[in-house]
Amino acid sequence: MGKLRDFFRNLGPGIITGASDDDPSGIATYSQAGAQFGFGTLWFAPFQYPLMSVIQEMCARIGLVTGGGLGNAIKKQFSRRLVFPITGLLLIANTINIGVDIGAMAAATKLVFPQVPVFLAAICFTGFIVGAEVFLPYKKYAKFLKFLTFSLLAYVVTAVIVGGNLGQILTATVIPHFELNAQFAMIFVALFGTTISPYLFFWQASEEAEEDVAKRKISEIDVGDPKITKKEIKSMRIDVATGMAFSQIIMWFIILTSAGTLYQHGITNIATADDAAKALEPLVKSFPYSGQISKIIFALGIIGTGLLAIPVLAGSSAYALADGFGWRQGLSKKFRQAKAFYLSIIVSTAIGLAFNFVQISPITALIYAAVINGVTAVPMLFVIMKIANNKKILYDKTNNKTSNVLGWITFCLMALSVCVMFGFFILGKA
Repeated sequence: MGKLRDFFRNLGPGIITGASDDDPSGIATYSQAGAQFGFGTLWFAPFQYPLMSVIQEMCARIGLVTGGGLGNAIKKQFSRRLVFPITGLLLIANTINIGVDIGAMAAATKLVFPQVPVFLAAICFTGFIVGAEVFLPYKKYAKFLKFLTFSLLAYVVTAVIVGGNLGQILTATVIPHFELNAQFAMIFVALFGTTISPYLFFWQASEEAEEDVAKRKISEIDVGDPKITKKEIKSMRIDVATGMAFSQIIMWFIILTSAGTLYQHGITNIATADDAAKALEPLVKSFPYSGQISKIIFALGIIGTGLLAIPVLAGSSAYALADGFGWRQGLSKKFRQAKAFYLSIIVSTAIGLAFNFVQISPITALIYAAVINGVTAVPMLFVIMKIANNKKILYDKTNNKTSNVLGWITFCLMALSVCVMFGFFILGKA
């Protein structure tokens, strides 16, 4: 029992990153995949796990060993000139993601409280998130919000209730399924984009640097040269592997739930939050007002993951900007100690809020946000691979052969999938 308690106590940035990976964009994308292609995308979860784990481990190692963020490592590997276009791509992807996550949270709230205007809910969520991230220690905030993400376990229970042909499910989980059309190509990129996301790269590295500060190995981020032991590297890898496993297990169950409910009942396109909430109705079908209860559970999942993920999105943008401009940074600092860092969090979240006044379906927007992340991740993966193999930056803690093989496979696969997706759309319009 003591060993189990120590195990959970040692979990840090990795588990928060894994939980935030199942954000509203992820829930919408996984639900759409299950509704549109049935069990045909279940294989993505076990397939992506080693790929996302090895990339996040590289980012964590970069932050832990250098005591700085990913942007600072990019400056060392390349130059300051490359930091700004990379940061620009990140800011665009993150701000759109923030906007559609806020919109999804507001739409989920309207399911439960129809009398509350969507714009009012969006403004309230934005104000709460900004206030909490600026004035509360993020670790205390995240510790509370992690409990809300347990509502995602409703998908696990629903999948068990719905059941299905076990042989068919297991086969779909281990044997890849492909379809040669634009819709499958788009979901392919979206599933990778919402799982192997640029904001997670920057967040993971900077949070590991924050850990160095918390352990007094350095005075502040990007200041000093932390001495990292093999034991600390091992602990970080366990943390990352655990967080990514949680992320992919939830993904698998969301796809399975949607395939066993929405797909089986002919709902193959999720256009509204109401459509997505229908996937959870079998969980409470014997209860009075089962439809309303399923909407409440769905809303809790969307709101909980949104409240956890949006600060990660805004925070990763702020870390990247701070690295580029040399600002003082860190969620461990007070507002007066890192004004530019915190102002960038406020501005990016406010711009994200503004996107909600554009007429677009929140669920559709969430899937497009995942696609944008998939496209943006490609150049970032190349940069990460170069840094993770640089002995001048990571000394004796560069990539091993396995990390290099899996890392380059991830880069090539995502680059190819983006090219195929654009090819289908170009040919489709020609």
